[in-house]
Amino acid sequence: MPRALTRTGALLAAVVLLFTSWSVTTDRRAEALEPFTGYLMAHFTGEHANGEQIYLAHSRDGLRWTDLNNGAPVLLSTVGTRGVRDPALVRSPAGDRYWIIATDLRIASGTSWSDAANNGSKSLVVWESSDLVNWSSPRLLNVAGGISGAGNAWAPEAIYDPSSGDYVVYWATNATLNGVKKHRIYYVRTRDFRSVGSPVLYIDRGQGQGIIDTQIVEAPGSAGGYRYYRASADGQITIEASNSVLGTWTRIGDLSHMGISNGATGGNVVEGPMWMQFNGRAEWALWLDQYATGRGYMPVTSTNLGSTRNFATRTDYQLGGTRKRHGSILNLTAAEESRVLAKWGTSAPVTRIQAYTHQDRYVRHADFDVRIDPNVSPAQDAQFHVMPGLAGSGTVSFQSVNYPGYYLRHYGFDFVLAPDDGTATFKSDATFRQVAGLASASWSSFQSYNYPDRYIRHYDYKLRLDPITDATGRADATFRLTS
Repeated sequence: MPRALTRTGALLAAVVLLFTSWSVTTDRRAEALEPFTGYLMAHFTGEHANGEQIYLAHSRDGLRWTDLNNGAPVLLSTVGTRGVRDPALVRSPAGDRYWIIATDLRIASGTSWSDAANNGSKSLVVWESSDLVNWSSPRLLNVAGGISGAGNAWAPEAIYDPSSGDYVVYWATNATLNGVKKHRIYYVRTRDFRSVGSPVLYIDRGQGQGIIDTQIVEAPGSAGGYRYYRASADGQITIEASNSVLGTWTRIGDLSHMGISNGATGGNVVEGPMWMQFNGRAEWALWLDQYATGRGYMPVTSTNLGSTRNFATRTDYQLGGTRKRHGSILNLTAAEESRVLAKWGTSAPVTRIQAYTHQDRYVRHADFDVRIDPNVSPAQDAQFHVMPGLAGSGTVSFQSVNYPGYYLRHYGFDFVLAPDDGTATFKSDATFRQVAGLASASWSSFQSYNYPDRYIRHYDYKLRLDPITDATGRADATFRLTS
């Protein structure tokens, strides 16, 4: 091929690649400028078996919420303590990158609050995405390791700082300073949520008053007189204001006059303040987690953040089926909302797998082992989504409802519930052909994709993958998919 032609072709390819890259980036950045049409809430649900993971809810009006993914978690932490609380959703100014950062903590594992506060994780858990629906594997980000005597890193938040072109990540750490051990707010700077600067003290209420939860919202047009407003759980729910993220903050007031506090003056004792601006109008909701009574979030709203006397309680809200604990809310563009609902908004059927021989028993996972049991509790341990087979067309795979991304698979011909590791072996081990039931044609049997002479069957109530050679085996290998 002539060298000149080769150079021309290479130049043309480079131009096409550059234009394509520019177009995709521009599309993402344009999304950030589009009007908002909906809302996405990230939260956890409590200290039960799978409650300390990432859950999502969607709203069209900012007050009435629908659980996504059928009320099951959408992301599971597999790092650190293998549990997360207090998730914060972060969008880049260009709208081309998103992060979820969360507390690395799982009380359900048996950790005491004292151990968690004094000998807990110094890292946050981070997920990253370019489209809000396809997320990276979780990773740990050590933010508090540089704080002398740090006991933990709790309740993280992040906000973009236009004055420096990076993000301010802030959280609470329990440490001794000037002879007093308590929770204070620290911050670090980051551009990529992979590397951070040294931690700096951000908020210290003085004397013995600790502070754990704080969240900042930017008010367009400096509504109420300031650009930024900060709500903190520091005995009260204290509202402060500033014109810069790391500048001087002015105390606006608190919510004690509404009978709401963080414990200092009793009343409705709340935590986890979570800001949200209503789409298309200068009105804000401050959601408060009613942890003391276990009722989950409630909103108070205001059209003027310049005084706490402008806040009013609301009763016209609905939180969906799950209990919503300390989280954050992201306003969604139409494109973002469409992607989120396409991924998690469809109500995929929930299926149970009933045993033919013991019709009061259903396939369930317990500590990631798989067996058949009656009266399964929690019920979601025996619920699955029947998915197109991971390894081939015309086949099925069984994805756990309460452990999304985890599938029934055989391993050494025993069955376990395991996360899809992306390998061809996993996909084959988790794939089956649904055929007429070996003991009754009106039921079903499930033939192994990679060992076609073997079928799913129960033996001594445990699930196995076996060759079927007699009537007992045929009956044990027969199941019914039911709601």
